[in-house]
Amino acid sequence: MPKPIYISAQDHTRVSEAVALAETQTAGEIVTILADRSDGYSDIQFAWASLAAFLTLFAFALCPTVPTELVNAFIGNWNFEWTAQALFTLVAVCATLTFALVWLIQQSDTVRFALIPGIVRTNRVHDRAIRAFRIGAERRTQGRTGILIYLSMREHRAEIVADEAIASKVDPEIWGEAMDAMIGELKQGRTADAMIAAVERVGTVLARHVPRSDNDVNELPDRLIEV
Repeated sequence: MPKPIYISAQDHTRVSEAVALAETQTAGEIVTILADRSDGYSDIQFAWASLAAFLTLFAFALCPTVPTELVNAFIGNWNFEWTAQALFTLVAVCATLTFALVWLIQQSDTVRFALIPGIVRTNRVHDRAIRAFRIGAERRTQGRTGILIYLSMREHRAEIVADEAIASKVDPEIWGEAMDAMIGELKQGRTADAMIAAVERVGTVLARHVPRSDNDVNELPDRLIEV
């Protein structure tokens, strides 16, 4: 399935220009990443399918005669003798089919993400943002002034991660205004405007705490990165 298009080429340019403008007032280097999702969540998919299979086994243990009577009615043989082997085979087939069915249902992104607990989504987005920051921004500037704005669309989560020089001067709670501005635009379906709003507010904070020097050099690309 092709990845959804969240912003246009024109919006890409708008975000890049917003980053470039924000950096005219600060030594901070802003990196923006827009992700479709932060994980495949195959382990969660497996967990739900396994739980469904286990519940099938549990249902057999509670009411062992119900499934056998249904099978007898289906095959039209009321006198079929259920041996231990036949009963075990029926249980195994039903549990396997249940596992496969629940697994296949979760192939739909809508269903899969609806079944992912919020805390799991939050943690996966945070972990992915940290990994992206370490690859794309951490310690890649001379003054350790890189900062990442990371937005993960499927999970409806965002993260702001700052390098050492910024983190030592700015409390994490300060980024709350940028996050609120981003979420406000996202609720209106304006993805590019959400990223721009966050960039502008992050830029304002950076200009106050990490002002631009006369010999400042643009060390990281301004363009929006889509993954």
